[in-house]
Amino acid sequence: MRKTISGICLGMMAMAGCSAEQPASAPAHSTPPSPSAAETARLRSALLPVPKGMRVAYGPELGAFGSLKSTQQGLAAVRQAKLQRPECAGSAQLDADRPDVAKAPAAVIAFAADRGSITQAVVSMPSAVFPDPLPRECADYTADVAGTKVAYRTRVLAMPPKGDQSRAYLTSAKGGDQNAEIGSVMIRRGTMIMSMLVVGKQVQPQGLYELARLADQNLAQVAK
Repeated sequence: MRKTISGICLGMMAMAGCSAEQPASAPAHSTPPSPSAAETARLRSALLPVPKGMRVAYGPELGAFGSLKSTQQGLAAVRQAKLQRPECAGSAQLDADRPDVAKAPAAVIAFAADRGSITQAVVSMPSAVFPDPLPRECADYTADVAGTKVAYRTRVLAMPPKGDQSRAYLTSAKGGDQNAEIGSVMIRRGTMIMSMLVVGKQVQPQGLYELARLADQNLAQVAK
């Protein structure tokens, strides 16, 4: 089930590390084009520090968002999964197939512990772009992932507002004899967008809100 949930999490966020299965020795940089030294420092400083009791499982990976290894793995996971509603792939997330999004400087990092994982991405956009809300029809659907039927049910969370725009969701994923919960947060400050996934057996909204607060705090220090 861990592999199954990982695949769909990658698809939801188009980034690796949803189940934190990536090794800590994964490449820290993507192939060109790469951000400038100043932009790299800015993106790094926007990332969360290692949470207490967790370890770095992947990254930080830096480069153009669409060229990151983590983004490419996420897109591949979407293409391999057979969704009941294909139009829901990547809903409410940054579209890595859009040229302006694909070329935007970005940083991705993932943390892991026995209890679950956290994956964070920060993208420096050329303009103030923020994804549309999750369509109602995408709140409840199924998908075939690596031969396992997984059912997803998503609800909008009443997270206290963050930055210029923010949203939070909690998704339950049930497949085979295993269950998982996926908390997702997206925050925009100026042209900086932060995406975060928290995966575990149970994800508490209050814990997700606290991570969002810390992430927004970092974002506020570097956003233009």
